[in-house]
Amino acid sequence: MAYPRENLAPDEVVVVHRHPHWKSLVPPILLFWLITAVAGLALGLLWSSQDSEAARTWGTVAIVAVWAVGSVWWLVRPLLTWRYTHFVVTDRRVIYRTGILTRSGIDIPISRINTVEFEHGLIDRLLRTGSLQIQSASEDPLTFADIPRVEAVHALLYEQLLDEPDDDRGRR
Repeated sequence: MAYPRENLAPDEVVVVHRHPHWKSLVPPILLFWLITAVAGLALGLLWSSQDSEAARTWGTVAIVAVWAVGSVWWLVRPLLTWRYTHFVVTDRRVIYRTGILTRSGIDIPISRINTVEFEHGLIDRLLRTGSLQIQSASEDPLTFADIPRVEAVHALLYEQLLDEPDDDRGRR
């Protein structure tokens, strides 16, 4: 999905648009399967018991309700968070937006960026992901985790920095 055009300035061009790497979804998916297995085991034990039909029905309702709440909290919420997290590099700025109901974000003008670094370990290298750290003028460095193809994004961002014209005093 393209980054929403209404969030860009006139004539601003998107160079890179990424969501977090899919590896950030592995723990929630595994947790969902664990919750589902535990709920299935509990239902099996409940229905094999000698309890009354009404007790088994109410027990089933309780187990399904707990499973549904757990599924929403530990699977649906992380999926939506992943879906609504955007890391965008345009020809003018770096944009980071996250959040489902309450949104937060940061914009860093390309001209204010001093350094761009990336880091990835062995697993991240195999999955072609990593962390991107951006240091802008007079701010602490910002780290963006789980950026897919982080080396390509780093190179593209550095290219954007080099293409930025200098002002009359030699500054960007």
